[in-house]
Amino acid sequence: MSNPNAAQAPVTVIGLGLMGQALAAAFVKQGHPTTVWNRTSAKAEQLVADGAVLAESAESAVAASPLVIICVSDYDAVHGVLDPHAGALAGKVLVNLSTGTSAQARETAEWAAQRDARYLDGAIMAIPPVIGTDGAVLLYSGPKDTFEEHAATLGALGAAGTTYLDADHGLSALHDMALLGLMWGILNGFLHGTALLGTAGVKATTFAPLANQMIKEVTEYVTAYAPQVDEGKYTATDATLTVHQDALEHLAHESEAVGISAELPRFFKQLVDRAAAEGRADESYAALVEVFRRGASA
Repeated sequence: MSNPNAAQAPVTVIGLGLMGQALAAAFVKQGHPTTVWNRTSAKAEQLVADGAVLAESAESAVAASPLVIICVSDYDAVHGVLDPHAGALAGKVLVNLSTGTSAQARETAEWAAQRDARYLDGAIMAIPPVIGTDGAVLLYSGPKDTFEEHAATLGALGAAGTTYLDADHGLSALHDMALLGLMWGILNGFLHGTALLGTAGVKATTFAPLANQMIKEVTEYVTAYAPQVDEGKYTATDATLTVHQDALEHLAHESEAVGISAELPRFFKQLVDRAAAEGRADESYAALVEVFRRGASA
């Protein structure tokens, strides 16, 4: 059940790095009484000027609001801040937007339950300037009723992108890692391509529009391959792994010929070679998921 007083619901934000400051600023902007705390209090100056209240301690910050959001470097830092004041969490809802693993998220959920606190784990798929806009995507996992109770308040961070996943506390962290892997794959591909074209004097700003168009085209592959992965049937409707092997060899050879690193295409080709050696040469690129599922030891 949603909170009928969400528009004025008080909230605490602990951790005022660039992201934490953006989170707190979004709550202040939406009219929420906002308490903030950070080890370095100077980071709260602008927030206080805008209407936030700086708590004297982490314990008083927790005590100030029924909804406590923490956004620090990792889960060790979460416990470093909250463990000494765990008693103050009783009856509170703790939302952890720090980065970590799914195992850490589930362990922290148990830790919070032992202290009579309800817990939501979250992941932020946005940069600080986007927080508070419809472009911000935030993922949450944990008890659905707890999420629904505070969904309107959390919507201040980006209502259009506020997404509840499941009761499993680890799913937000797992999605975070999966999406970050996708980000790095795309960015590394772009930067390798930029280095390749740079040998012919092509600027990155010239390449960027074509790169973005290709990224959009790749979304069609994702849409087409997802059902194949779920069904475990990798019918090659566009190109077989053999075709990808040849193309990757060309990319690696071109990279070496012009004097840039060929590590990325060689690594990609190694994965394709492994799948082909397992009898999947005539299947689609989606068959590589089986290589990832078995792990490096395979």
